[in-house]
Amino acid sequence: MTMGALSQIALGVLAISFMTFVAFFGRLPALRHTPIAWLHRAIWVYIPNAILALDQRLTSGRLTTGLGRFGTYVMFDRHPTVLIFFILLLSVGEYMYLPGVWPRLSAVHKFLGSISIFLPYLFLYLSAAGDPGAITPATHSRYMSHYPYDFALFHPGVTCKTCGLLKPPRSKHCSVCKRCVHKMDHHCVFINNCVGYGNQHYFILLLLSTAVLTTYGGILGLTVISDVVRARNASFVLFPKPPGWSWRQYLVLLTMGIQDDVGVGSVTLLTLMTSPLVWGLLGYHVYLIYCGTTTNESMKWQDWQAEMNEGCAFKRSLAPDRTKDLRQEAAWTRWPIDPLQVLVRTEDGTPPATNAGVGVGEWERIWRLRDVENLYDLGFWDNLVDVFVPNYSFRHTNASTTTADLEGGKSRAKKPPKTSRASGLVAAAT
Repeated sequence: MTMGALSQIALGVLAISFMTFVAFFGRLPALRHTPIAWLHRAIWVYIPNAILALDQRLTSGRLTTGLGRFGTYVMFDRHPTVLIFFILLLSVGEYMYLPGVWPRLSAVHKFLGSISIFLPYLFLYLSAAGDPGAITPATHSRYMSHYPYDFALFHPGVTCKTCGLLKPPRSKHCSVCKRCVHKMDHHCVFINNCVGYGNQHYFILLLLSTAVLTTYGGILGLTVISDVVRARNASFVLFPKPPGWSWRQYLVLLTMGIQDDVGVGSVTLLTLMTSPLVWGLLGYHVYLIYCGTTTNESMKWQDWQAEMNEGCAFKRSLAPDRTKDLRQEAAWTRWPIDPLQVLVRTEDGTPPATNAGVGVGEWERIWRLRDVENLYDLGFWDNLVDVFVPNYSFRHTNASTTTADLEGGKSRAKKPPKTSRASGLVAAAT
């Protein structure tokens, strides 16, 4: 394998990784009005439309009709194709990598390596096979009592047109899985399942274990490659480049080390290039937890910001002694605070009538998200508890605390929704 071939492989992997990121994540709100968003539209809108126009002239649309049916199945039906690819990527990479590395490892690295290899498969199984929080008649009442409606993103009385059930707060219907999911984050093709209330913690641990595995494997691979090169030239060090060496001399010796075992060398390069991708996605989801939001809700908040920019968003207070309609809301929820405000939008930017909708007082035009309370953000540690301790009741330790105490004294001032600028951290997947 020549240096040119290695460069082509590296560039190919980088190009595939970049285009995968663009295809799946180019529509994230924080990437709007960027070249990545334009590339995303080119992949999903401009190029398909051009092909449609060409096929219409050549075959009267028969080719694209057939491909469209296949594409609909691939993109909008639940199937394990990408999940199988992900499992093969892990297992084949380990098959190529371990024979050349394992005999060189100490007992400690063999123990740590075994754990690092096992955990991604465990959390992948738990994420893929677990219930993400599917809303059924049997689970509906329980999920209705998890969160209150915030009267901003989620309003009482909304029925899912497909499932026919009243939608609990923070739920969303998944068009791929054909079901409503509680605290829906997104549908992940890599686990062939939704990420929701029931499996979000396993998904986070899958990202963490995969990031650790790729980083650990990359570091061990570089160590093995360095040892191979050092056996040829004792003055070689991986970093920094030995003083007095030309880049050509350094890269030639490094290439010889990679070629010594192509399996170890190629998988090491792959892990080094994909690790930032996985760490980026993990960082993005940790940031969402810090914000007290989900991918789905982050996009909804961005839509609200667009309405605010146009002067079409208004808010006013909810009455503290508001009487709930028990046909549409749970009488009690495990959440420690209740909504304080209601948000509405108008088509022409005119404030709603004073007697329109719920709430009391005059409507106030709002321009910034910081002027809005994010009901679901309790602070990072409580947000973490909500993710990793299913069905945890935040009220049980403060049963005698009044609503006012909870609203003002839960070590938390009024918190605006944090928009997910963490998309800039995403070099990643789902």
